[in-house]
Amino acid sequence: MKRETFLIGISGLMLLAACKQKQVDVPESKQVCISDSLQKMITIDTAKTSTMKDELSLSGEVSSDDNNVVKVFPFSSGQVTSVKVSLGDRVEKGQTLAIMRSADVAGNYTDLSSTQADVAIAKRQLDQAESLYKNGISSERDFTEAKENYNKAVAANRKVKQQLSINGGGNTSDNGTLVIKAPQSGYIIEKNITSGSFIRQDNSGSMFTISNMKDVWIWANVFESDISKVKTGYTAKVTTLAYPGKVFMGKVNEISSVLDPDNKVMKIKIALPNPGMLLKPEMFTNVTITNNENAQAVSVPAKAVVFDSSKNYVVVYNGKCDLKVREVSVIKTVDDISYIASGLKPGDKVISKNQLLLYNSLTED
Repeated sequence: MKRETFLIGISGLMLLAACKQKQVDVPESKQVCISDSLQKMITIDTAKTSTMKDELSLSGEVSSDDNNVVKVFPFSSGQVTSVKVSLGDRVEKGQTLAIMRSADVAGNYTDLSSTQADVAIAKRQLDQAESLYKNGISSERDFTEAKENYNKAVAANRKVKQQLSINGGGNTSDNGTLVIKAPQSGYIIEKNITSGSFIRQDNSGSMFTISNMKDVWIWANVFESDISKVKTGYTAKVTTLAYPGKVFMGKVNEISSVLDPDNKVMKIKIALPNPGMLLKPEMFTNVTITNNENAQAVSVPAKAVVFDSSKNYVVVYNGKCDLKVREVSVIKTVDDISYIASGLKPGDKVISKNQLLLYNSLTED
């Protein structure tokens, strides 16, 4: 008899524990009324059917816009004697970037002196031939030949001047000093020389790269499994570690046709305006690509969903004194919208502001 009583007691305790566990899993709603003052503090939204959005998170980096970039190449060989700017500096068109000594430039000045002397000699010979021809002493052929020699001397002199102009215009001197100047205003985003560097004639690299930084490109990496989720025109949200909370909005402008052979990712390009020059080349970015799927589902504001005991709930509003806590199954949340698989139907009203106060009142023991 005692054993039976003991077993009944154990069974009762187990049943009581099960009931308590059930109460935790499925909160029981009590009757709670919304006062007039609380009515002003809450927001009621209506569940509706909408096309689901999808988000894809990618990593990327900032790059300068190639359409607004100028590379400064050396026109002559020589040694850099001074560099006047640093990486990241703002420069104006015509500003001195570097100074170098060039044997080529010195040679050009030697050629200039030689051709200038040739022009002077040819001019005297032309004047003499013209005078003799007019006085009938020499023939027209001699006069024509002297004129051609003078024209050749002038052309040779002009060629040397053009070479000096290409090498820096009036920024050279007869001792071979060459001044490198900025061809446009902008920022130094690449600098490949230092004081003392030797520039060879076969050097194909640029000395400086200048960009106005008004627009930038974001190159993001898309893994092979996600290629189908990205198309041209999709909305892109770009965030950086440098500016937490600030979102730069753009669209996918270009998608690469091949995968990167090193890391097996596809590159996509997002063009962004860069007001305030906040985005810098090589800056790391997080990119979120948003697109609309064909599937539809019931949606509510994400802030209306209450997460409790590993489950999701909403507070359904039927009237001031008719509130119910209802469990919902969330498919996903994108752009502050939660898409619901079950638990709500279109037209249901849910509380999306200060609903946690009502949830606690409705589920407290």
